[in-house]
Amino acid sequence: MAPKNDSQSPAPACLIQGLSRSFRLAGRTIQALDQVDARVEQGTVTGLVGPDAAGKTTLMRICVGLLLPHQGKVEVLGVDVTRDPQLVQSLVGYMPQRFGLYQDLTVRENLDLYADLRDLAPEQRPERYRVLMEMTGLGPFQKRLAGALSGGMKQKLGLACALVKPTRMLILDEPTVGVDPVSRRELWQIVYHLVESEGLSVLLSTSYLDEAERCQQVVLLHQGRVLGQGSPESFSRRVRGRSFLVSHPEMGRRRVQRLLAGAPGVVDVLIQGEGVRLVRDRPGRPHLDQLHPELAGATVEEVEPRFEDSFMDMLGQDQERTVSSPPGPAPDPQPSDGETVIEVEGLTRRFGDFYAVNDISFQVRRGEIFGLLGANGAGKSTTFRMLCGLLPPTRGKLRVAGWDLGRAPARARASIGYMAQSFSLYTQLSVADNLRFFASAYGLRGRKRRRRLAWALEEFDLAPLARATSGQLPLGYKQRLALAAALMHRPEIIFLDEPTSGVDPLARREFWRRINALADQGVTVMITTHHLEEAEFCDHLVIMDRGRILARGTPREMKARFRSAQNPNPTMEDAFIALLEESRQKEAA
Repeated sequence: MAPKNDSQSPAPACLIQGLSRSFRLAGRTIQALDQVDARVEQGTVTGLVGPDAAGKTTLMRICVGLLLPHQGKVEVLGVDVTRDPQLVQSLVGYMPQRFGLYQDLTVRENLDLYADLRDLAPEQRPERYRVLMEMTGLGPFQKRLAGALSGGMKQKLGLACALVKPTRMLILDEPTVGVDPVSRRELWQIVYHLVESEGLSVLLSTSYLDEAERCQQVVLLHQGRVLGQGSPESFSRRVRGRSFLVSHPEMGRRRVQRLLAGAPGVVDVLIQGEGVRLVRDRPGRPHLDQLHPELAGATVEEVEPRFEDSFMDMLGQDQERTVSSPPGPAPDPQPSDGETVIEVEGLTRRFGDFYAVNDISFQVRRGEIFGLLGANGAGKSTTFRMLCGLLPPTRGKLRVAGWDLGRAPARARASIGYMAQSFSLYTQLSVADNLRFFASAYGLRGRKRRRRLAWALEEFDLAPLARATSGQLPLGYKQRLALAAALMHRPEIIFLDEPTSGVDPLARREFWRRINALADQGVTVMITTHHLEEAEFCDHLVIMDRGRILARGTPREMKARFRSAQNPNPTMEDAFIALLEESRQKEAA
């Protein structure tokens, strides 16, 4: 799967040869890119995938002329980036991570700023703006501040700014991080419309491996090296005959996953639908009772391989870490007893005339993993903040861990761990100092605090980084640190607000092993996520839109509502988008 070298093929939009780049960090030399060869063909979408610190952002910044390589050559649209980086910047559209917007400027002011930076003539702007606003649907919002836009609208504005001047190549760095599945789908529709109608060449990095399958070519990076380049199908073919779906009539999915995880010859194991997806290191149907005696009686079915199976096969085995002694608030398992530990009745939160949350009710039992899903702006984070006692409701009743939040908020908060979006770490403090701060905030002192600090550093493999500044950590380690901080006081309920946004598949798997271990110990987990494969891991779900609940039930029940002859096996994404479309159609009617 090496990059093509056919001299008869058309000149690529981007050609990368022998590219190397290193950085000095904390007295060490970090080799971000090491002899990278790759190419982006004209008129195609090429995906750049790999775990945290693989070198994806460094490669993109070099391709757009914001960094210079230490060795090697990069040509973009026939221009040598090293010789003329400013010319490359004028030719290429680039959307950095977090969209590169100025939050205190309006939509129109952001467009004007990028038009000035790209030297777009004033007489060309009205027509170009009209096209971009029509393409993104942002026309009615041109006077709104960028900071007041939803995640999906920010994404579209970032794309419009990258395209403010017509271009032949577009570079997008993690364009779908933090946005809901509807916005992700809309972005892909826009990208492929541009490719097909204007012949645009696109280089796009992503941490969502299902998105890699939407690309025409994929470049897989790991530790600064290219492991392969080719079509998604060429990667999937490597693991044909090695992917299976395992289910047991009397055993829960989490237990099946845990039993398979430590078995010999297992490359990857992941909850999928009503079963567990198993990827082996060699072809052939597995004998489950040989993998673990308790799996006798389980059924196994071969399934079509996917890009993610190959990804895990190529680099997952060296990266995954088994959680042998699951973290949690109690040393011994405390199975769910069915007790209701979160009660929400008529919960409403109003900001002026705007209802962020409007008359919602649900219950969560001990030991459940309960998912709260919705598009950007649905009211999920507002609901979380009320449940954690960080925001008072306008009206409604809340009971958490047996305490009425309206009467005893401090006692309720003592039973709660909260992991906020973007992790809410103090980026100028070290790892150890962050843990000390959160331990003190939760009321831990003296010997008890020292013991929990030692536990967190060991359990989450943070000891070697104890003195590192948390703002310089890779995203996966920031996630570990944030979860460790939320668990310092051994809470019985933990709230996780978009905890896996932007992290790579390896970090995501490790995170969910920990969450499953917590649930097995009787800890109640409430989570929001835009990664709908993770919704499959939940026991029950609520889907919200514009402050109201659209549907509730198990993942299986959600998908069953939209099963049809045309789509006999709908995914959670299918169900989610169908529910939102159904709701919007009713509103329009």
